[in-house]
This record gives sequence, structure tokens and C-alpha cells, in this order.
Amino acid sequence: MHKAAKTLITLALLATFGGAAWLAFDRTAPSALPPALTGRPAQTVQLKGLIALDVEPYFKDPRVIEALAQKGFQVDVTRIGSRDMAARAVPGQAPDFFFPSGVVAANQIGDAARKSNIGTTAYSPFYTPMVIASWTPVAQVLAANGMAKETQPKVWSLDFGKLAQAMLERKRWNQLKSAGAYDVNKSILVSTTDVRRSNSAAQYLALTTHAINGGEVVSDRAAAQKAAQRAAELFKRQGYQENYVNGNFDDYVSIGMGKTPLAFIYENQMVSYALAKKGVAADMVLMYPQPTIFNKVVFVASSEKAKALGEALSTDPTLQRLAVDHGFRIGDTAHFVQVAKAAGLAVEERLSQVVDPPSFELMGEMIDVVAAEMGR
Repeated sequence: MHKAAKTLITLALLATFGGAAWLAFDRTAPSALPPALTGRPAQTVQLKGLIALDVEPYFKDPRVIEALAQKGFQVDVTRIGSRDMAARAVPGQAPDFFFPSGVVAANQIGDAARKSNIGTTAYSPFYTPMVIASWTPVAQVLAANGMAKETQPKVWSLDFGKLAQAMLERKRWNQLKSAGAYDVNKSILVSTTDVRRSNSAAQYLALTTHAINGGEVVSDRAAAQKAAQRAAELFKRQGYQENYVNGNFDDYVSIGMGKTPLAFIYENQMVSYALAKKGVAADMVLMYPQPTIFNKVVFVASSEKAKALGEALSTDPTLQRLAVDHGFRIGDTAHFVQVAKAAGLAVEERLSQVVDPPSFELMGEMIDVVAAEMGR
């Protein structure tokens, strides 16, 4: 056979074989590709968990889903209230993990699990401080009255003890010195969510009772009852309160200074808002209560296989940085500040005046006191 003809036949056979191989490969579903080609572990660990509202956007993020898959996790989550999770710590019915908002709810879950002989391991992958979202004119009035100080452009420290005293004394904005910037005949109050249902409002209760208790964490029942009775007034005078944390922040953003001069929120709400909007309004500012409380989003593993997920959320660089993209703080504070700054939001880098909430038993009793007062 002519040499050229042999070459053509050989090329044709190679093309036919290669095309058939490509078609066979192309029909393979991505999820069924060999692990070596996907970069995923050969075995997938399937987990079910209960999560708080705070972390729901994180678990719905396609980047997080993919990062978890790369580490061999397929996670199915259901959102419920943090305080409702402890009731699910039942033998044979408990999920693989709980991810509540706040140490108090996490301790409550741990206590319920122990009583049910369920072993748990807790992790704190990320956190956010409690802050007050406000406006430049409001902050300036508070500063003129010795309650606030601008520590850097658009970042303010707030003497929470002095603010609490002004609120308990039923002071009005137009009674304050140099009130021209916010001269309204309206009570000085911090807007919160409903303490009967919301973790952020419970954090406000913890911080307020700390101020009422002479700058000490409430540590006994008598002090708890007394402080909660006084704090209840501040909740009652607010009027209607949203049941969920986003409702309070939505009022701040959409209705503005007239309705919400001071809004008690998670810092990550403002950061994630700035990231989504690529900035904030020119007169929006963050005020950091002195002292404040850190809201830790605590991962409670209630099965052996969930421990690996707790470790991954706490240590994996990709999962950690994705948490920052949802406004949370991680151990790498410099990265958090850099992300917030790039989004057009100034934040306080180092927070040194931080207190712990009371025990979950005392918090429960104080919430009950406030709830009873609000029902009257």
C-alpha cells in the first residue's frame, strides 16, 4: 500500500477511537467523575443540621457548598430559632449538628444533650460583636453629651452605661445639649427585636442588665430579677418589635433616622449589607458599645462524623474567608478589616472592652421577667 494511504488510514482510525473515547467521557456526569479528576474525596459524608438565621446565607452560598464538597461534605440544613434547638437534643432524633447564634443557646443545647446522654463537641468558627447602627447627626448629639466619641472617621465608641442611664431617666432627644442635629421630641431608646423570640434582643438584655447591675455581669437570681424588671421598661417603651433580627436592621436601612436613630444589630449585618451594596449611605455609622458582647456562632457537633465539619469550618482557609464575605469576624482580623474597608465600611479593628452574658439559666429567667412585663 502506498505510504501516504497508510498514513491516512492510521489517522482515520485514531480519530475514530479518540472521538468515541471523548463521547464516552463527555457523557459522564460531573458528579460521577473519578475523584482524582474532581479533586473531591472518594467518600462523601452526609450531614444534617439545625442552623440559626445568621448563618443561613452562608450555607446557601454556592461557593461554600462547593468548598464543603471539595472536603467531602454534603450538608443538609434546616433553619429554626436558636432557643428552639435544645428541645431537639433527643436520643434517636437529634441532628448531626446544631449551629445556634450565641453562647447562651449553645450552652442550653449542651446541657439538654448531656441530660439525654448525647455527647457533644463545640467549636467557634466565627463571631460578630453586637453594635449599634446609627447616623452621623445622632452620634454627634451623643458626643456633645459625653456619651460617644469618634475614634476614627465614621466609627464611634459609645458609653453604654451613660446611654442606659439616659434611657432609664426617660430623657428625650430634644432635652440633650446641642440637640440641633437631631432635635426631635422623642424618647432616647435603642431599637431591638423582640426579646421573647430573638437572640440579638437577648444580647441587648444582657448588656443592659450589666449596666443596671453597676457594670457587673448578673450572677445571682436576686440581681437578675431586679435588673430585668428595670430593663423591661426599655423594651415596653419601644412599642412593636420585629420577631427576627433582619426586621430591625431593615427598618434602619429603609425607613431611616426618623424611626430608627439607634438600632441594636450584629456587626455582620452592616458588613454584609455594605458588601452587597458596595458601600453604605454617607451618614450611616457604626457605634461600638463600651463594653459590648461578642455573639459567637457556635457549632455543636452531636455525632462523631460532624466533628470533622466543625474542624473544617474553624480551620479551613477557604471556609473561613467565605465567612468574612458574609460579614463575620475570624481569627485573621486584618483580613476582616480589609474586606470591610474595600466595601466602603469603616469598622473598629480591635475590641478590648467585651463582657460575657450571664448563664443561660439566669438569661432564661430574665427573659421570662421581661416577657411577663411586656404582656401586661
